[in-house]
Parts: sequence; C-alpha cells; structure tokens
Amino acid sequence: MQDILESIVEHKRREIAHYREIMPASDLYPKAEALDLSVMGGSMKEKLLGSSTGIIAEFKRRSPSKGWIKKEADASSVPLGYQRQGAAALSILTDREFFGGDDQDILAARQSGLSLPVLYKNFVIDEYQLYMARLCGASAVLLIAACLSLEECRALCRKARQLGLEVLLEMHGENELAYAELEPDMYGINNRHLGTFTTDVNTSFRLAGKLPVSGCKVSESGLSSPQTVKELRQAGFRGFLMGEHFMKAPDPELALAGFIKEYGHL
Repeated sequence: MQDILESIVEHKRREIAHYREIMPASDLYPKAEALDLSVMGGSMKEKLLGSSTGIIAEFKRRSPSKGWIKKEADASSVPLGYQRQGAAALSILTDREFFGGDDQDILAARQSGLSLPVLYKNFVIDEYQLYMARLCGASAVLLIAACLSLEECRALCRKARQLGLEVLLEMHGENELAYAELEPDMYGINNRHLGTFTTDVNTSFRLAGKLPVSGCKVSESGLSSPQTVKELRQAGFRGFLMGEHFMKAPDPELALAGFIKEYGHL
C-alpha cells in the first residue's frame, strides 16, 4: 500500500505543474524577488533562540490522518491571536489538498498585522515553491528530508538563502541525519512518521544528541504537555512546533495562553 507521503508528493508534482501554467516562473520570480524583505518577519532562528518558550504555533485546518480539525479557522484572526499570547513564531500550512491551507492564509495573516516570523509549511520539492513562499510573506521554509535527495535538498537550501528565506530542515530517523551536514538555519525532528502518521515524541529525545550542539533544534508534532516541552528544552531543543493541540481547542488563542502560563509555572 502506498504511504501517505508518497501520495502527497505525487499530487504536489501535478499541483506545481498546474501552478506553472497559471503563473509561469518568468512572471512569478521577478514579483517574488521585488518583495520588500521587511514584511517577512525577520529571523525565525533568532526569535527561537531568544524566546523563553520557543513555541512555533501552527495554523492548521486539517490533516490526512485526523480529517478536519477546524474547517472554519480564519487566517486573519487565529495567527494574530497566537502573536498576542506570546508565540515565538508561526507555522502556516499552505497545502490545500491534504491540509486545507493556501498561500493566501499567510497573506491574510500578514495583512491582519502579524509581524512574527512565519514558516511556509508545505511539501517543498521545487524551487518554484520557494518563490511562492517569498511572495506570500513567509520568513522560512520547511524542507523535508524524506521528500528530497541530499543533492536536491542542498540546491533548495542554497536557493532559499539567496531569496532571504531561512530553512527548517526536517528529519525523522537516523537514516536522515546525513542531511544535517547541509547546516540549515534550524534542525527539525518530526515526531510523526510521514508515511504512517504515527507519532512518538521519543524520536526527538533519541536524536537530540546526534545533531550539532550549537544548532537551533526544533521538535515537531505530538507535543501537548508543558512538562514534555520543558524536558525537550533541557535536551537541547529551542523550538517546539505545535498545531493540533491548539487548533482543536474551542479558542486556539486561549489554549496557547493557558499552555504558556502552565509552562511558566513548572
């Protein structure tokens, strides 16, 4: 049986081909390069390193495994609420088919007054998507080792930096640690297996010591306990990407506020 990640990447290739027909690279690239970098929220890495919590609050409407989490979620209000409550940075899902997102969600968040760094959360396999990320006002892009060969990832890292975008490079197991040699801005460990979508936070604890000591490490997925976040911080992580825990709450902003308050009391 084909795993979920393979299905997503196959669809992504068709999607990019369609986008290229609607807006050729010759139109997109100059528009993206002309964007004022000051609207992109600054360095996500520096925000995480300087934050007392390091929470990257994620705007996420659905997932392939859980279905709709908050179908009616408004990108012009939820991200701004996260900013009000002390998130260090934001992650915004822009994949439409599997996660119910869109590049317009980042634009809407920026237009509402969001000034924090924003991670363009998608399955990036083509440099065309890096220009899309810059055009909508993202500060950083997610590159997933499981989707890319080492050389493909190297080329995308290089292009992202040329565009003024930071890179969160996501790995899941020991077999992907070779990607760390690319020295991304942030080293991500995804606790969720993207083939089966099963989650195990111990993945972060297991791999923490195998990443560069001085690197900005980010734990992703399956985080819901302030105590776990505190323990991950003690293990060397400085970023904690959390989406479902907040988005499934009646009020994501209040859920983040409560989490940070509880974390501060530990």
